[in-house]
This record gives sequence, C-alpha cells and structure tokens, in this order.
Amino acid sequence: MKPLRQPNTRPVISYQPRVEPAPPAHAWRVDGFKDVWMLRNRYVAFVLVGNAFRQSPPFTLPESAQRWATQIRHENEIS
Repeated sequence: MKPLRQPNTRPVISYQPRVEPAPPAHAWRVDGFKDVWMLRNRYVAFVLVGNAFRQSPPFTLPESAQRWATQIRHENEIS
C-alpha cells in the first residue's frame, strides 16, 4: 500500500480567548446584559479575569455572548 502523500501532522488548534487590558473604546455596551458589548456588528463578551479582560469569540446573539461570559465566570469562580 502506498503511503499518504501528505501525512496529517497538523497540530490541533483550540480556541484561546484573547486577553485585553480593557474593552475597546469603540465597543458599545448592550443594555440588559452584564458582560456583552457590540463590536463590529457582532456581540462580544468581556470578563475580567485576574488583571486583564478575556474576550469571547464574536456571536450573532447577545444571549450567546452572555452565556459564554457566565461559563468563564464559573470556570474561574468569579462573582
């Protein structure tokens, strides 16, 4: 049997949240949500972990961004 021409040796990349010093000045806070901001027509959550903010991936629904923020808070036990 012939070997594969290109062996599948690509590393598996998992999502690492970005660490930001503060939410950007051009982001708009979404009313009714604790951690959700509007950034480039998408909903992004910012959660303060330690001394820096963690930024979520962009979501199309603000509820999804808030759910991500809640999950990060539970993982890091932040109130």
